[in-house]
Amino acid sequence: MISRIDLRGSAGDPRELLPRAELDIGAALDAVRPICEDVRLRGTEALAELTERFDGVRPPAIRVPRAELDSALAGLDPAVRAALEESIERARRVHAAQRREDTTTRVVPGGTVTERWVPVGRVGLYVPGGRAVYPSSVVMNVVPAQEAGVDSLAVTSPPQAEFGGLPHPTILAACALLGVDEVYAVGGAQAVAMFAYGAGECERADMVTGPGNIWVAAAKRLLKGVIGIDAEAGPTEIAVLADDTADPGYIAADLVSQAEHDTVAASVLVTPSAELADKVETELSARVAATRHRDRVAEALGGRQSGIVLVDDTAHGLAVVDAYAAEHLEVMTADSAGDAAAVRNAGAVFVGPHSPVSLGDYCAGSNHVLPTGGSAVHSAGLSVQTFLRGIHVVTYDRDALAEAAPHVMALAEAEDLPAHGEAVAARVGGASGGAA
Repeated sequence: MISRIDLRGSAGDPRELLPRAELDIGAALDAVRPICEDVRLRGTEALAELTERFDGVRPPAIRVPRAELDSALAGLDPAVRAALEESIERARRVHAAQRREDTTTRVVPGGTVTERWVPVGRVGLYVPGGRAVYPSSVVMNVVPAQEAGVDSLAVTSPPQAEFGGLPHPTILAACALLGVDEVYAVGGAQAVAMFAYGAGECERADMVTGPGNIWVAAAKRLLKGVIGIDAEAGPTEIAVLADDTADPGYIAADLVSQAEHDTVAASVLVTPSAELADKVETELSARVAATRHRDRVAEALGGRQSGIVLVDDTAHGLAVVDAYAAEHLEVMTADSAGDAAAVRNAGAVFVGPHSPVSLGDYCAGSNHVLPTGGSAVHSAGLSVQTFLRGIHVVTYDRDALAEAAPHVMALAEAEDLPAHGEAVAARVGGASGGAA
C-alpha cells in the first residue's frame, strides 16, 4: 500500500531519494497563456465562455449577488456556522498578533530611517473548489488580509453546476460571515487573469493569494509581475517524524487524512523504528478500507509521492525532514517539543500526539495556506506579513547629510557614478562642486 525507503547508514543530501509529488508547472504554461490573454482582451465575455468550457456551467453573472451570500448564510447548518465562527475568532487572535509596528531608527543626529508597514491596496483571494469544498480556505485567506488592513478584497471560487453556476453555498456563507460581499464565480487560470487585468465589475488587484490546482499555479507564474502572488501551490503534503514512543494509530489516521485531499497528495512517515513502521502499515490497511474516500486515499498512499522513510535515529530524522521541508510536519517523539524546536524547514509544525494537522486545517488559529514542494526552505505560509509592504522613509537634515557626504562621494566615484556624488555636493558643498 505504501512504499519504504531505507536511508539508514546513508550520508549526504537525501532530497533526491525522498518521495515527492511531481508538478510540472512549466508544461502547463503553454496551456494557460492563451486563457490569460483571452481574459485580458475580452474580459467578462471570455470569462463566461471559459467557465462554460471548463466548469460545465455558464453563470448568469461573474459577480455573486449579495442576496445569494445572505441566503447561503441563512441556510447554513448551525453546527457548521458555529465551527466557522470559532475558526474565525481563533484565526483573528493569532493573526492580529502578527501586525507589525512602524519603527524609527536614529542613525546619526539629524538622520533617521523609519520603516512603515503599509498594506497592499487590493487583493484577490482564490478559494479552490471541485473535489471538495473549502470554506476554511476562505477564513485562511480573508482573516490575515483584513488584519493587515487591506482596503479592498475580493474572493473568487469556481462555479458549481449543481448550484446554478454559483460557488458552493458554504463558501458563500463563509464570505458573508467575514463581511466579504465582493465574490466572483470564476475558477482556474482565468480567475488569476481576472484579478491581474480586471474584468467587468472586478477591478484589477495588486496581489492574488490562495491555493489552487496546477492551472492556477501556472497562471500565477505567468502573470507574476503583472500581479503579485503569494506562492505557486502544489499538491498538499504531510511528513510525520516519529519514534517508537508514538501511537501508530494516530500516525496512520493523519496519513490517511492528508491522502483524502487528492490522489497526488503526499503522506510521508520518517522514523528510526522499523517496528513502528510495521505497526503503521497494519493500521493503514484497516483505516483505508474503512474510510469514505478509500479509492482516492489508496491511490495517494500508493503513489511515488508517499512513503515510509527509515532513518538511523531522531537526529538523522530531523536532517531528513529539514531536507524534505514539508508543508505540514508532525513531530511525535520522546522529546517532541525539543525536536520540533530544532526544525528549520516546514510550513507549519505540529507538536506532540494531540496536535494533528487537521486541527491546523480548521481550528488551531494558525494558517493552512502553506508552502509546498520543498519551498518551505525559503518561503513562509500566508500571514499578515503577506499583505504588508515595508517602506523605508529617510529623513536627514543638512548637518547629517554633510557628515555622510564624503562617504557618498567616495562610493559614487568607486562605482563611476559621479552624478550621485554631485547630487549630495549640490546641497552641502564639497570637492564635487555645487552651491552650498
